[in-house]
Amino acid sequence: MKVLKTEIDGVVIIEPDLFGDERGYFFESYSQAKFDAAVRPVRFVQDNESKSKYGVLRGLHFQKGKAAQSKLVRVVRGRVLDVAVDIRRGSPTFGRYVAVELSDENKRQFFVPRGFAHGFSVLSEEAVFQYKCDNLYAPQAEGAIAWDDPDIGIDWWLNPADVILSPKDKMHPRLKDAEELFDYKTDYYA
Repeated sequence: MKVLKTEIDGVVIIEPDLFGDERGYFFESYSQAKFDAAVRPVRFVQDNESKSKYGVLRGLHFQKGKAAQSKLVRVVRGRVLDVAVDIRRGSPTFGRYVAVELSDENKRQFFVPRGFAHGFSVLSEEAVFQYKCDNLYAPQAEGAIAWDDPDIGIDWWLNPADVILSPKDKMHPRLKDAEELFDYKTDYYA
């Protein structure tokens, strides 16, 4: 696999080694040993999958405190714009984001470390999205920031009139108003 660094330390794009011929293709979608050596040691404990139609925007979500999660995400059908926002107070990249197109064609994966909010917008007619998490989902530890926070300024590659949000995702605070975030000097993997 090839690991591509981004503008924010710790957030990486992974391109798998693809082997194909007239029969189709094969690739290793995950190897604990290779991931640990190339990215960082992480023990994933939960796999999730969602299916969404065009215009759906999910995010920007995170889990607080001891429930913080790293995510390794990919698209198995369709196309999305996936986004990680640095929400570690004191970080030199606080409030900045990395966006990457993930699709069933490019087979890229995106690693979102603890201390980041995560979201995606669906750009195809439908998308099936999978993600590995290194901590179990804890509803009491849910956190989120507004998808359209002007201070962050994410271009979701959608016309705002086409954006479809859950009722909860319409109500999140802007980053500057969020109460519980992360501290850049705290090791959330310890």
